[in-house]
Amino acid sequence: MTDSFPRQKARTRNFTLGAPRSFVAAPDGSRVVFLRSPAGDDPRTALWVFDVAERHERLVAEPSDQTGAAGGEALSVEERARRERAREAAGGIVAYATDRAVGLAAFVQSGRLFVADLVSGGARELSVPTPAFDPRPDPQGRQIAFVHERAIHVVGLADGVVRRVAGDDADTVSWGMAEFVAAEEMRRSRGFWWASDGERLLAARVDEAPVRRLWIADVAEPDAPPRAVRYPQAGTANASVEVHVLRLDGGPAVQVAWDAAAYPYLARARWDERGPLIAVQTRDQRRLAVLAVDPVSGQTSSLITESDAAWVDLVSGVPRRLSDGRLVTVGGVEDTVALIVDGQPVTPPGMEVREVMGASEDAVLFSATTEPTEVHIYSWAAEHGLSELSPEPGVHTAAGNPRTPVIGSRTMSHDGIRWAIGDHVFASRAEQPMLTPEVRLFTLGERELRVGLVLPRGHEPGQTLPVLLDPYGGPQHQRVVASRQGWLESQWLADQGFAVIVADGRGTPGRGRAWARAVRGDLAGPVLEDQIAALNEVAALAPDLDLRRVGIRGWSFGGFLAALAVLRRPDVFHAAVAGAPVTDWRLYDTHYTERYLGVEPDGADRAAYDISSLLDEAAALRRPLLLIHGLVDDNVVAANTLKLSQRLTEAGRLHGVLPLTGITHMTPQEAVAENLLIVQVEFLRRALAQPSAD
Repeated sequence: MTDSFPRQKARTRNFTLGAPRSFVAAPDGSRVVFLRSPAGDDPRTALWVFDVAERHERLVAEPSDQTGAAGGEALSVEERARRERAREAAGGIVAYATDRAVGLAAFVQSGRLFVADLVSGGARELSVPTPAFDPRPDPQGRQIAFVHERAIHVVGLADGVVRRVAGDDADTVSWGMAEFVAAEEMRRSRGFWWASDGERLLAARVDEAPVRRLWIADVAEPDAPPRAVRYPQAGTANASVEVHVLRLDGGPAVQVAWDAAAYPYLARARWDERGPLIAVQTRDQRRLAVLAVDPVSGQTSSLITESDAAWVDLVSGVPRRLSDGRLVTVGGVEDTVALIVDGQPVTPPGMEVREVMGASEDAVLFSATTEPTEVHIYSWAAEHGLSELSPEPGVHTAAGNPRTPVIGSRTMSHDGIRWAIGDHVFASRAEQPMLTPEVRLFTLGERELRVGLVLPRGHEPGQTLPVLLDPYGGPQHQRVVASRQGWLESQWLADQGFAVIVADGRGTPGRGRAWARAVRGDLAGPVLEDQIAALNEVAALAPDLDLRRVGIRGWSFGGFLAALAVLRRPDVFHAAVAGAPVTDWRLYDTHYTERYLGVEPDGADRAAYDISSLLDEAAALRRPLLLIHGLVDDNVVAANTLKLSQRLTEAGRLHGVLPLTGITHMTPQEAVAENLLIVQVEFLRRALAQPSAD
């Protein structure tokens, strides 16, 4: 193989191309729908069906058949934003939705709407206004709702008639779409939900007029006008969100009534056989109310209210109801996030629920953690209690329902993710990585930190190595997991001559509520302390680590942590690469930042923001620091890096800035992704070539 690892990783989109994904199982267990591209270096994702009885996988629709060309796609502004929020790196049919029976699927290609027959096969284009966005069939499979020009439309499959059922003339108002913080932080990517009979829609109306407007320009394209983005920075106004019930028979729409002043966030919504259900959240995120909606009057009644002194956890897949009406939620029980059914916890202390994937008449399918390095799949039923469905150590996910679960497994014993239903393993066409990581996992210190150590393959004891910490380190993401794929890049970095340490400290998930809440009011101190503790604990076990040559690198929160490390603790860290870092949390979005630091960055919560900011520490820099940022990043805007660079320059502190033209918070561009790794290694190699003097 002529590839280098960085090239292979970039070309395969981190080895995700060719792997099956996005599974939906029919309620009767007859078929399973999924997406897969034809090869490990081909991003053109296609729609597939597995017929359970025949044990046969068949292609239903592929993008080249629908667009007439295998070349680039014409993506709408809304679709580009959706893919950015979803971190979608592939192309082709990257998302779809089905009816209740999973007999048909709707998807968009280059703004054109298609419907696929999942029983007989084949797909056809529907004549609708373009670009169409987020098409979803009604549960009965008779019509499809979609968004066009920020308005909701419905097209009948029998007659092809298109109707505009909700829209506003104001250019700040959209119907049926998730606002920025919902899609980026709440994991709510949708903005409308069908009634079970297909006669009405529950729809969000979003007015972004109150939201601060940022201008994002690619300075490498001076002829191109800057792009306006409505971005709610911490402490500033959010979008105004309403919910309406839309009637398709021409009757008047009804606005859903709740105390939006007290509960401005629409966190969750769904419509089941018993009617609409919404979950709304306070601005400070300390209260969450689950409300049943009367679809005729729009009035709501409270089903349950959760409160927490720090914040109420949002878990995907809840709230929902079982067929007998019992409410399924999650809630804090002792130090864990428990599964709650009909007001009673059904999971034991020490089991932290991570996601609810599905439910049948009286059972729930969900993922949970008991050991922080692993995630397992469970089902719960009133009759049988809890059952574990993923006995092999690893990180598992699932789709479908408790009766016919489709389980995806990442373990240390195989590459990539392996999806299976029963004894059928779905074929993966992903490339095999050219290296196999050799990882030592530890539980270390008084805080029982989960830590991974990766040394160069073939390392001989007695050869001292510079150290590279490679954390994320922040809320909502773990790096130290029992999954081989998560360690590929760490092994390549180690093979360049480093001892690589990855540690999950306080604030990361999987360790209980108190552990996650340890960063409340301070996003800097606890996470940095735990990285230093992990370094010292590993060094006590591995004498070949040269603590006079310690580097750190990271992206996003990890970039913030890397810059923080060399600014605040130059006695420990001797060089850093900070990619897309938040440098002042006042520049980041409301829902994420205010959860940890408070809603008044320039008032009552000022101290929390100040202690978590890098800007006032710029003058302390005395170690090599390389800042990297995509100039069109609309998640962590490039102003973060530019403001820190300005402060460093004003203080006379030498540093490097690598601007990435045309790059967002993701780096799916093959050449950029490949060479970013190489540039970082060369910088660190030079900076750590010799022991650093004080």
